Amino acid sequence: MLSNVPISAIRAFEAAARTGSFRDAANELHLTPSAVSHAIRKLEDTLCTVLFERSARSVRLTPAGENLMRHTGAAFDQLRRGLEEVAARGPQLVRVHSAPSFAAQWLAPRLAQFLAAYPKLEVRLAASTDYARFSNDDFDIDIVYGPPRAEGVEVVPLPEETVTPLCSPALAKSIRKPADLLDRTLIRSDVKQVQWHQWFTANGLEAPALHGMRFDRSFLAIATAAEGLGVALESTLLAERELASGRLVAPLAGRANDIRYVGHRLIYPRASRQRSAVRAFADWLVAQLAGKTAGSSH
Repeated sequence: MLSNVPISAIRAFEAAARTGSFRDAANELHLTPSAVSHAIRKLEDTLCTVLFERSARSVRLTPAGENLMRHTGAAFDQLRRGLEEVAARGPQLVRVHSAPSFAAQWLAPRLAQFLAAYPKLEVRLAASTDYARFSNDDFDIDIVYGPPRAEGVEVVPLPEETVTPLCSPALAKSIRKPADLLDRTLIRSDVKQVQWHQWFTANGLEAPALHGMRFDRSFLAIATAAEGLGVALESTLLAERELASGRLVAPLAGRANDIRYVGHRLIYPRASRQRSAVRAFADWLVAQLAGKTAGSSH
């Protein structure tokens, strides 16, 4: 059936569906409204379905038209993006999805560095606990917390993170050894892979009954600890800015057994690696986490 559908008809349909008007589509395509209408009618005849509800003043997509537009719109967006990249007329876009705390605490504050190193690239960043669905072509890269669930993707484990108790400098004054935490307010991050009972076990202590604040995001636990409301068991990577500014300190650094683990992973479809923009972002991210400088020559 595809061989029977002229590309010009699909182009007329996409423009009319996007603008909501045969006349606007005609202006965009440098055609007459009757030519657009004729092309769409021919497409409807070929598909044996009605794509638009027509009235004297407007046109509106039918359910079949909406379904076709979901696919056609995405295809034309991808085609436009490819043409722009090849023609180098516009910046290349990297669509990044990330775990929320990594996005807020580590990635977003460093995006300016990436854009300065790669001025011809743009980044669109979204954050949620859901995993990116690459089958929808919504994202090029996902930075996930925990084991990835997608199949048919490249998985790059990011460097190990150190998890240790963190608190405000005022609270730290009374914390000299692991046992000092037994009667302190301990902040919990529910989705963290490393929990307080594991830390106490690693330091030869039985974990106390926890009665304190609980959060479902590390960035909330970090912010609460920085306000002096308790001790958080968090990644020094995610708390890097707070530690550098002195709002948080690690009171037991060198005096307790910290826990190291791979918390985050970079994943992307294997085909995406062929795109220079995706490759640049992935290489920059890994280099930054390894403490190196990437893209300095760009």
